[in-house]
Amino acid sequence: MNQHSVHSTGGCFHCGLPVTAGASYHALLDGVERNFCCLGCQSVCSAIFEAGLQGYYQRTPEGVLLAPPPEPPKDIEIYDLDEVQQEFITSSGDLRDIHLLVEGIHCPACVWLIERGLQREPGVQSANVNLTAKRIHLRWDSKRNKLSNLILALARIGYSAVPYDPENAEGVIKKSNRSMLFRLFFAGFAMMNLIWISIALYSGANKDEFREFFHWMGFALATPTLLYAGYPFYRGAIGGLRVWRLTMDLPIAIGLSVTYAYSTYITVTANKSGEVYFDTVTNLIFVILIGRYLEGMFRHQALSATQRLMELQPRVATVIQDGKEQITPARGVRLGDHVLIKPGYKVPVDGIVLEGHSAVDESMLSGESAPVSKSAGAKVSAGTVNTNGALLVEVSSTLQNTTLAKIIRLVEEAQSSKAPIQRMADTIVPWFVMVTLICATLTFFIWNTDNFELALMAATSVLIITCPCALGMATPMSVAVASGLGARHGILVKNGLVLETLSKVTHFVFDKTGTLTEGKMSVAHMRSAPNIKVQDILRSAAAVERYSEHSVAKAIIAEADAQQLNFRDVAVQGFHATAGLGVQAEVDGKTVLLGSAEWLTRNGITLNAGLQAQAHELEAQAMSCVHCALGAVHVAVFALADKLRDDAQQMVNELRAAGISMTLLSGDRKTVTEAIAQQLGGMEVIAEVLPQDKDQMIQRLQQRGAVVAMVGDGVNDAPALIRADVGIALGSGTDVSVESADIVLMHNELDKVRLATLLSRRTLLTIKQNIGLSFVYNAIMVPLAMMAKVDPLVAAITMPISSLVVIGNAARIRNLFKNEKPQGVKWT
Repeated sequence: MNQHSVHSTGGCFHCGLPVTAGASYHALLDGVERNFCCLGCQSVCSAIFEAGLQGYYQRTPEGVLLAPPPEPPKDIEIYDLDEVQQEFITSSGDLRDIHLLVEGIHCPACVWLIERGLQREPGVQSANVNLTAKRIHLRWDSKRNKLSNLILALARIGYSAVPYDPENAEGVIKKSNRSMLFRLFFAGFAMMNLIWISIALYSGANKDEFREFFHWMGFALATPTLLYAGYPFYRGAIGGLRVWRLTMDLPIAIGLSVTYAYSTYITVTANKSGEVYFDTVTNLIFVILIGRYLEGMFRHQALSATQRLMELQPRVATVIQDGKEQITPARGVRLGDHVLIKPGYKVPVDGIVLEGHSAVDESMLSGESAPVSKSAGAKVSAGTVNTNGALLVEVSSTLQNTTLAKIIRLVEEAQSSKAPIQRMADTIVPWFVMVTLICATLTFFIWNTDNFELALMAATSVLIITCPCALGMATPMSVAVASGLGARHGILVKNGLVLETLSKVTHFVFDKTGTLTEGKMSVAHMRSAPNIKVQDILRSAAAVERYSEHSVAKAIIAEADAQQLNFRDVAVQGFHATAGLGVQAEVDGKTVLLGSAEWLTRNGITLNAGLQAQAHELEAQAMSCVHCALGAVHVAVFALADKLRDDAQQMVNELRAAGISMTLLSGDRKTVTEAIAQQLGGMEVIAEVLPQDKDQMIQRLQQRGAVVAMVGDGVNDAPALIRADVGIALGSGTDVSVESADIVLMHNELDKVRLATLLSRRTLLTIKQNIGLSFVYNAIMVPLAMMAKVDPLVAAITMPISSLVVIGNAARIRNLFKNEKPQGVKWT
């Protein structure tokens, strides 16, 4: 009696479980009314029939029942509400991003299956799966499809998903691990008992009256083991077949099923010439489950960086409401709330200090070990530690928009992104499975001419031993470990493609102000025309510049404050800034122009020859000159000095030693830029470049065949950062430049540019090593299995070992910076 007939006797047609009285789950399939125990079984069965795979039910061995598919979360329609989605999405509007936590994902083939399945759904822009964290980064058009529909689409192919919540994720992971351990222990118990039965049979019991008794004992132990402990393999295999995809679970499921079916046939027919292999079935399940459990454990150990970052985020905050302290979950804190941060506590949100004075440890963001003094008006960031005084803070960013949350999001997106070399591996996996099935079939027919049982065991070994898992993990493991390591050292990599591209960079382009220099300009000299009081000009200039965020403006305002000039009460009208040239405004009825000499000339101002000559002398000393015109008269020049960063010289020297060419790109005067270049030992200089032209300069270098990395920090650098093959922004830069860059250096250390390049080269090398290891393993082991030199148990042991080798090799990336020294580190 096969499973099909079992289903016809009153149980669920799909899984065989009893159908409760009054159940109304039924469907007309091939002209026959079928009953089901639940909506999940009805949906899955209908999908199988629609795909023309109904022969699956005839091929299922007797006694092998399917478990119902995972139930989708209850009340999932609630996730379609905008108010609820705001807790989880990272973008607004119709095009939305969300992270979903997935139950049931365990291998690269699952990644491939989920991504292909979701991308066929209407409105889905992209679906990237993070294998280790078991999460999907989904981008979809909420106008074209509901989130609940996409969660149901996942359930149809065998995966249960909910919006990712860090507070609940740990519980889901523990539940999954506990389920895996239960299956593992069950298989281990059956295996140990079957060993004794096998010993008895091999010792001569297979030739006496106890032969059939031991066979039925083996059947009794192997059947529940296959149904319960082996269920994950069948779920993965059938989930792929539903959408016409070959997964790596398919060969394992076929190998287990065929071995079990043959052993069952020998047992039921009491065949005297054949042998049973129930022990092989349980051994295979036990060993493969151990391998998967170890893979999961080692993956989590290798990728602990994201978890450590998440642990920095406090779970609760002390909110002051109506003068009373109220403990509130950090998720429930809103913009404008007042939060009390006591000494020794972590800051739960980004905000601005209203009251109090303290020192805050910001080492996790800035890398600086010394606490930073904070008082009224200062900004504080989530995850930093308040050391010695109480602070009352007004919330400026909610939980998902804090600096820490953005860092975590960047790391997670990098770990789930795909480099081009990984996309190639993902494409190979389903073909790899097909070749495995073909090789196993050929092996069976080749050996079946002499010995059926030998042919069966050889074919099973081929099915078990071939492992696309190592190939599938070669890239994502390396990228994920590298991203985590980079995050620990203040190097935030946004995606895997960046690591691959950065390793090939041949030309670096540096912005000058704020990148190679500290960007903390100060007024070194002030020169004015005869009979003009410098203080009066400085007062008017500071009044205008207070509306600008440029480093020049900050320097002029700082000088006015140092001279205790009252400029903040001066009425300013019609302020206008022209990027790369200067600013203008009306002060006391007169037009004030501040900027380059060209800016004054464009506005019809005749330059004062004496001031021009002094400006040339100052620029030759690497000072930037800001010209000032008042009432259409050139009246003053402010000379601003900026220091080179302490580590700029070392970085440039090491880049030069590595054979990488460099360009200094600046909107500043050519003489000033050349003076800076000379201090650094000389490099190509492109000066007096307008912001809108910077990206064109990058494009010209690319057209010459260079792979270009751009390092910058300001709004003016954003187009160039996007145009470059790799954009690198300093964390001290503006939000625009950070968003435009591919890599963000949180600690503002230029030496991180070198470390990022080292990391990219090591990552690409590791990826190539892992892919090579995977191919070498299969090239050696598959022929041995086809030659019947490897039995199924050895195959089951070596298969997970290949994956563990790949994981271990990727984990070695974590040692890259262990012996880093500030001086004398070579690139080669």
